[in-house]
Amino acid sequence: MTGRRDTRAVPIPRNAAGDVELSRVCLMIGQLGLGGAEKQVVMLARGLVDRGIETTLLLLSERGPREAELSGSGVRIVSLGYRGLTRPWIDLRGSLKDTAAAMRALGRLMTHLRRTRPQVFHAYLFHCYVAAAPAARLARIPVCVAGRRSLGTFKEGRRGLLAVERVATGMTDFVVANAHAVAEDALRQEGLPRNKIAVIHNGMEERDFRAVAPADLATDLPVVVCVANLRAYKGHQYLLDAVGRLRQWGRPCTLVLIGDGPQRPHLQRQADRLGIDVRLLGHRTDVGAFLARADVVVLPSLEEGLSNAVMEAMAIGRPVVATAVGGTPELLCDRGVLVPPADPQALAQGLHRMLTDRAAAALLGKAAREWALEHLSADTMVERHITLYRTLLEGGRAS
Repeated sequence: MTGRRDTRAVPIPRNAAGDVELSRVCLMIGQLGLGGAEKQVVMLARGLVDRGIETTLLLLSERGPREAELSGSGVRIVSLGYRGLTRPWIDLRGSLKDTAAAMRALGRLMTHLRRTRPQVFHAYLFHCYVAAAPAARLARIPVCVAGRRSLGTFKEGRRGLLAVERVATGMTDFVVANAHAVAEDALRQEGLPRNKIAVIHNGMEERDFRAVAPADLATDLPVVVCVANLRAYKGHQYLLDAVGRLRQWGRPCTLVLIGDGPQRPHLQRQADRLGIDVRLLGHRTDVGAFLARADVVVLPSLEEGLSNAVMEAMAIGRPVVATAVGGTPELLCDRGVLVPPADPQALAQGLHRMLTDRAAAALLGKAAREWALEHLSADTMVERHITLYRTLLEGGRAS
């Protein structure tokens, strides 16, 4: 870990009592798609502005559907115009064209930082935080924070990516993880000192806790809803096998899959082969209505950071069956049904229990909602970030 940088280029204002005045924050993420990390950065940006903090949201590549959520918020959005996000943008096998585009984006990033002079620069996800660290150092930004949102399995066996990340982490003042499992994974992979990382759980807004009208879904069967991109690591293939077992046990259900991805044709063929009722709805912006329609919400992931889909189900009191991976046990311990990953039999048993014992399902849903109201509010998430930023500006370390 390197020492703290010379920050004289960016004065740190203080009030009459001598306390740091946090006035300018810059956040950075790849784009504004419908993913969980994008939802959290949008929520944080709005929360900072609501508290009188000038906030800029830098996008490495392009905008996206979540931009509408920032309309009229006062958050300034700036795109750096990089178009190489089909793979991690620092990949030692990238073409010269990719590298040139990345360098242009890095140049625009540094120009922006030098012009706007934020006190805190907080970058989300690998391709952003490995660029943010050197840019912040060269632009002499007082505090650079890196956000860890998932387990680092994509880096395993890729020594180039690990080396780049470790160099960037050495230039970074602090790391924020969204789950204890994510923090422990970063400590193991990156060799971080424990006083350089803290956990701030994801947040949810008031509207996430409000009841909404259930989606109109034509079926007489119990409804099981899964919200996750259709990628192999999300474990949908095991979920379909589990639903096939439920059918064999005389407990058929309608499985609603919200999300899209390369596994879609494989899952459709698997559903046809198993003879189960699966509705592949693709990306949706009315997820809450389908969660409200669900008898059970399920997440069969093989790996996970901190699932926004699980949190949203908890917020409206839906019973959840999920695999015990990543940060999911932190959310569902004694408040949901946890099963091993890649185990369709255990997944089927968990779903069967929730679909059969409605009283137990209702109790778990109630406990999940009460815990979420206490621990997962957007206000709590925003205030914890502000406290962290101020502590770092004072030159301290968060515990």
